Amino acid sequence: MKYISEENKNNLLQVVEAEQLQLYIGSKVQLHGMVYKIRKMSDFAFVLIRTKQAVVQCVYSSEFSEFPLELLQEESAVRITANVVAEERSKVGYELQLLAVEVLSRPEELSPIVINNKRVDTSLENLLNYRPITLRNEKERAIFKIQEGICRAIREFMYRERFTEIHSPKIVSEGAEGGANIFKLDYFGKQAYLAQSPQFYKQMMVGVFERVFEIAPVFRAEKHDTARHLNEYTGVDFEMGFIESFEEIMQMETAMLKYIMAFLQEQYGQELSLLKVQLPEIKEIPAIKFSEAKEMVAKAYHREFKESHDFEPEEEKLLCELVKKQTGSEFVFVTHYPSAKRPFYAMDSKENPEETLSFDLLFRGLEITTGGQRIHNYREQVAKMEARGMNPAAFESYLMMHKAGMPPHGGLGIGLERLTAKLLNQENVRLSSLFPRDINRITP
Repeated sequence: MKYISEENKNNLLQVVEAEQLQLYIGSKVQLHGMVYKIRKMSDFAFVLIRTKQAVVQCVYSSEFSEFPLELLQEESAVRITANVVAEERSKVGYELQLLAVEVLSRPEELSPIVINNKRVDTSLENLLNYRPITLRNEKERAIFKIQEGICRAIREFMYRERFTEIHSPKIVSEGAEGGANIFKLDYFGKQAYLAQSPQFYKQMMVGVFERVFEIAPVFRAEKHDTARHLNEYTGVDFEMGFIESFEEIMQMETAMLKYIMAFLQEQYGQELSLLKVQLPEIKEIPAIKFSEAKEMVAKAYHREFKESHDFEPEEEKLLCELVKKQTGSEFVFVTHYPSAKRPFYAMDSKENPEETLSFDLLFRGLEITTGGQRIHNYREQVAKMEARGMNPAAFESYLMMHKAGMPPHGGLGIGLERLTAKLLNQENVRLSSLFPRDINRITP
């Protein structure tokens, strides 16, 4: 259905982007979008149009609008013709006077969730059950614009540092991390698994490109139903060769995080402002040995630790509080995790074989990164596998690279959703997952 005057028919305009409207003050334009909200006043109405980048406010009035207001319906797809008029009282410096509209489609039924308020006021369950609809809310979709910005910044940084982007398989013959938290599947009568990480492949590619990275899904069959766990999440991985110390990996991540924060500040100010995000200031990230960190928390908070080889979630929060109080940093590296808790490919410390040359990065109370130096020598790798009761023959394709010779190397994996969630001060990682997959959820 179209309500376009004869004058407008003879003067068809090019559709412009919402971000360009400032350039068209004093002009007549067309743009398209979805009717986000209609606010009726006494003798006029505000009509908010949701475009792909912004929500644009238009004014409807019988003085200049050439169609009845009843034609518009929230969540209809429309193409509008409007005058861009200078308006000092507007935050953007102009307003759009609605002249004509072409309705491209209408919703079949009323939305079960109100999405056009400042926030979607409903339970987490409803927020996720109606995800295709609730993501249309301005704040909900801003989360994923910021997540896009994180990925853009990572890619730019990685390319600048001469890393090559790779795409490794997600159907594998063995699990990189071992254990029971691996999804099994029937692969034409053979046993196969969904990849827990791209670990084996990114190591292999160090022998090809020296420096590689990947942003891709990983799968963990963990029966955790917590605010910090997902069964499918997006892993940001990089691996680099010819390192002299695992500390070089930590330095690379620090530089990358600085780049991300600067990039978001420059490119995503609108979304940061909308969500009231306080980006962390990163100068240097302190590093503390695992054993020392455990003792620090136990002493400062008068608590005994039950888990000697890893952190309890509460300990991660307390350590971050302590470090922020002492140094001002919202990040902290924890290094030299016990060998018993790290995978078979982690390199053990020469000074203390009970410790690994590995680290985690904690941010605002949550582990967001695991990394470290890998074993590159074939005999050392086989020896560690055998010491753990593993059969090296089952990992023949992985050990092929060791036999052929590998440089000293290491890398890390970051949980994209966890990084996003903590950056936005969200309590549940599902809020930063587009369509979360957990032990109870496989739709939508």
